[in-house]
Amino acid sequence: MKYQAVIGLEVHAELSTKSKIYCSCSTSFGAPINTHTCPVCTGMPGALPVLNKQVVHYAAKMGKATGCTVNQLCKADRKNYFYPDLPKAYQISQFDVPICENGEVFFYVDGEKKSCRLERIHFEEDAGKLLHDEIDGTVVDFNRCGVPLIEIVTKPIEGAGDRAPEIAGAYVRAIRDIVRALNISHARMEQGNMRADVNVSLRPSPDAPYGTRSETKNVNSFRGIEKTIQYEIRRQAARLDDGKEILQETRHWDEATQTTAGGRLKSDADDYRYFPDPDLVMLHITKEHIEEMKAQMPEMPRERRNRLKSEWGLSDLQMRDILN
Repeated sequence: MKYQAVIGLEVHAELSTKSKIYCSCSTSFGAPINTHTCPVCTGMPGALPVLNKQVVHYAAKMGKATGCTVNQLCKADRKNYFYPDLPKAYQISQFDVPICENGEVFFYVDGEKKSCRLERIHFEEDAGKLLHDEIDGTVVDFNRCGVPLIEIVTKPIEGAGDRAPEIAGAYVRAIRDIVRALNISHARMEQGNMRADVNVSLRPSPDAPYGTRSETKNVNSFRGIEKTIQYEIRRQAARLDDGKEILQETRHWDEATQTTAGGRLKSDADDYRYFPDPDLVMLHITKEHIEEMKAQMPEMPRERRNRLKSEWGLSDLQMRDILN
């Protein structure tokens, strides 16, 4: 390749709690439009959020399963932006003090062991959903507003070369297997309760600074993730060859055309005007709770794979079709 591709993945997994992150509304999928809503999740004046303890427990479990440091003190922040499916005009997320930091996920690609380093895992509330096809126009369904998410953010994945799409797909499959093993998310990509934002940039050599990145939002299939990376590498390389600028923008994957399409210019962290949510207190997770949770962890997919490999006397190549 003339350029080195640098990949970054932000996987969003909806947590399988019975109620939303800051209110008691149901999180069940497929309900009639705008029936699982209340003043809290639709941002009515004077409505105050109350944190769902199970969300914290699930996020910390994911952190321990991926070798992260679970921060005993963390906080919730307001991420401010305007979009029709966000009635409060801000999303309650986490900014500079996430619940989990610095982990690593191991997986296999054609029998070869690989890993992706994690920058952070944080919890946040989901936004609503715009429906364009069901009526003559567009309607906003707020049922998904306030459904709890964890966002799992990788550090830049460098040096993958032509195998970058395969590595990204295998990594996201590993994340799906881990959250299912922990029983914290259904991870059904076809229902949108697990999806990925795919960041791609190119640079001329491994020692050059990172190039300008595109971020393809809400890709909800493994093939889509792989195809997005393939397409973005080709698209960006062609623009660089023609002497054109790469825009820092969000893009969207079109399954019908197998291409990405430009959306809006990508915002930086400063544009979101993060600040601590004044309605929520600092969160303290005790060391005893972390140790208790660690002792109750089930066997992880990678450990199960290694155990079965040893018990059955199989090679990595023979085990490649076994779930990580």
